[in-house]
Amino acid sequence: MSRRIAIFTDDPGWHGARLRAAFEAHGCSSEFVSLQQCGFEINGEGQSLRIPGFENLPDGVFVRGVPGGSLEQVVHYLDILHALKHLGVCVYNDARAIERSVDKGMTSFLLHDAGIPTPPTWVLGEQDPTQILMQEFSAGHELVVKPLFGSQGNGLLRIGDGDSLPEQGQYNGIYYLQRFISTGSQDAHDWRVFVINGRAVATMLRRGRGWISNVAQGARCHPAVLEKELRELAEAASDALEMNYAGVDILRDDKGRPYVIEVNSIPAWKGLQQVTHLDMTWMLVDDFLSCTHITPLTEVI
Repeated sequence: MSRRIAIFTDDPGWHGARLRAAFEAHGCSSEFVSLQQCGFEINGEGQSLRIPGFENLPDGVFVRGVPGGSLEQVVHYLDILHALKHLGVCVYNDARAIERSVDKGMTSFLLHDAGIPTPPTWVLGEQDPTQILMQEFSAGHELVVKPLFGSQGNGLLRIGDGDSLPEQGQYNGIYYLQRFISTGSQDAHDWRVFVINGRAVATMLRRGRGWISNVAQGARCHPAVLEKELRELAEAASDALEMNYAGVDILRDDKGRPYVIEVNSIPAWKGLQQVTHLDMTWMLVDDFLSCTHITPLTEVI
């Protein structure tokens, strides 16, 4: 009997098509499922978790997207993932990893706690940020203001001496302030290192048009050598956040010192695939099936 995989996404696109083809080549069928359509039916009759297209629980879940929404909606979506793992289903990456990485404050805390170099960071609620601004600006530093739950470089603001913070309400009542790290050139650049099962497997150099190096903001992807230092930092970061797979963003300052900026638990790999000879989707599916203890059809044959 074919094993059935749920791919959680609201926009399958290129990644969904590649995953479905790889699962099929491994003897598994897959269905695209939106977390918005999942829910609980706790009435004492049979299975209490409802997933469209699955009369029984899936044999494994590959998470390609968690929808945004209100706090209650997002908690509900993550509860679905928590419940699946509780019921013994492999969730790749699981809710705990996603919670740790989507919250930039927790990511920074865990990286620092693990001894991984990351820029000085302040996460503030009702605290007055004036002293921090004065301290950083007087030392010649600039700050980057980021949405705590933002992604793809959206909502980033760089401020220096003479600038003022935007209203806190624009950032949902929480300031996430991080020291700006200059890479020594006008165009920002960093490395995206892809980690699977604790092992860094590929990297690319992202070069931005300005100070932001996200591909979604116009950065270009270039082939890069996976140096030992980048490999070790990326693997340590993925381990600190306990991820099955991760996209780790690392930059070097103008003196060559590396810093881990972010760790992504639902990273895209389309840009990376364009600059590496490795089949990233195939590698992910291979690792996913090993986590689910599903023997690929290719091995059976």
